[in-house]
Amino acid sequence: METFLQQLVNGLVLGSIYALIALGYTMVYGVLGIINFAHGEVLMIGALVSLTLIQGLMGFAPFLPGWLVLVLVLPITMATCAALSYTIERVAYRPLRNAPRLAPLISAIGMSVLLQTIAMMVWSRDPLMYPQLLPALPIQLFNSAVTITGKELVIIAVAFLVMCALLLLVERTRLGRAMRATAEQNKIAALMGVNPNRVISITFMLGGALAGLAGVMIATNYGNANFYMGFIPGLKAFTAAVLGGIGNIRGAMLGGLLLGLIESLGAGYIGDLTGGVLGSNYQDIFAFIVLIVVLVLRPSGLLGERVSDRA
Repeated sequence: METFLQQLVNGLVLGSIYALIALGYTMVYGVLGIINFAHGEVLMIGALVSLTLIQGLMGFAPFLPGWLVLVLVLPITMATCAALSYTIERVAYRPLRNAPRLAPLISAIGMSVLLQTIAMMVWSRDPLMYPQLLPALPIQLFNSAVTITGKELVIIAVAFLVMCALLLLVERTRLGRAMRATAEQNKIAALMGVNPNRVISITFMLGGALAGLAGVMIATNYGNANFYMGFIPGLKAFTAAVLGGIGNIRGAMLGGLLLGLIESLGAGYIGDLTGGVLGSNYQDIFAFIVLIVVLVLRPSGLLGERVSDRA
């Protein structure tokens, strides 16, 4: 039972991060109908930019507590990733908006490779140690061997606050109504006074900011960052978005949490289930098994609707 509870805690941490990344995929798909496969690289840039900022700030003011350093760095990191996503939309997607569906996909893959190459040139190809700015001491839960660290608690809390804020933004604000109208039919939305180009750009920027936050969370959780770190989390977040229902805000959140729990529980029990043939290092296979099953049995996902259908 303790193993099960511990894996639930670990899965909640992972799922919170996947949900944040999946929101970027699902918002862009909701308003534009394309998959931004460069989204994982925005996450990677966020982690590496934050590392550079942290090193500079700690060198300038070493007396600052770690949590304050992180609070100061996060807004700049998220703004940088938002600007990067805006640039990607203007350069890689907007000129191809009326092109065949394959063209934006190829452009996204090219942008992904370009960002990885630039990051490798700027920050090197070697993994870089990420400072531990949040408490890492384990906290016992339920008076048992089940533990959670302070940084994991912060990750879960921040992720849930951000997801709730995004839901309120989409469902209760004028910008949210414009996003849903653009997702429904951008030409008709334009006749009603909505600027689709502006809405699409803001959507990319919101997704980029969330990816930057997720990048900082991943680097903080694992203690390192590198130029390739966004690829696998990006694929898993895409799987989470498909699982929940691509284009659905709540679906992305649900899919991210479910995928984190499935992956964590699978990693905890895969050794017992396979008689030791496979170990916890094979945990990545569960995301892709889930993707195949969902695409075969329920391609629309668990909630299976576009964000605009809730308007």
